[in-house]
Amino acid sequence: MPVAEIPEEEERAAAVAAIDEWTARELERGESLVASERQEVTDRTASHRWYLRFKGEEKDFITVWLTLGQRTLHHEAQFMPAPEENGEAVYQYLLRRNADLYGMSFCLGPEDAIYLVGRVAAAEVNDEELDRIAGSSIHYVDEHFPTAMTLGYPKLYRRRPRGR
Repeated sequence: MPVAEIPEEEERAAAVAAIDEWTARELERGESLVASERQEVTDRTASHRWYLRFKGEEKDFITVWLTLGQRTLHHEAQFMPAPEENGEAVYQYLLRRNADLYGMSFCLGPEDAIYLVGRVAAAEVNDEELDRIAGSSIHYVDEHFPTAMTLGYPKLYRRRPRGR
């Protein structure tokens, strides 16, 4: 049985074009995406990286990093720094929330900061998938940030009043 080759370059080029076009449209709409930057990656760990900055409700801004690898698009948003207090309660809360998230999960990153991460096939990158990634990132951060910060920074964090 013949094996079909995956057109990696075409797949990546299509994903880059889809992300660039989606980003331009979202910036033009001016609703939640307030800034974006695209970088070409030269260290062979990926081909392109985008930084997308969205307005948030509970956090002023939510930055979503998109990293296009050989065959996948990795996305992540820094959720919060490592908790100063009640670490076990924070981690337990977020691990329990993972069961309710679609296509993403909370995880530990550099310096024990907490990130919201996910990955999709490069061939699946289109407007609908980018809408899901952006919308879910914003929604999940705004939904879970207040509780996690209240647990991890009880002396510093105060939830914003509704309708600010």
